[in-house]
Amino acid sequence: MGKTEEKERFAFEQALERLSMVLKELESENVPLDKAIALYEEGMKLSKMCSEKLEQAELRIEQIASKETE
Repeated sequence: MGKTEEKERFAFEQALERLSMVLKELESENVPLDKAIALYEEGMKLSKMCSEKLEQAELRIEQIASKETE
């Protein structure tokens, strides 16, 4: 695994962990509205980033698989 791939994997794992923390915080009953909105916005950004990383990984796997069947 190259340094770039390792860095991206680490960034993905950090984003996923932070997203989990954001969700737990949003689920708590003592979050002020302003903070809840900010957390929601952060969570949406993290979710989008994770989704894009997963889509890229899926495309790469498909490319590898298609090369193997040639």
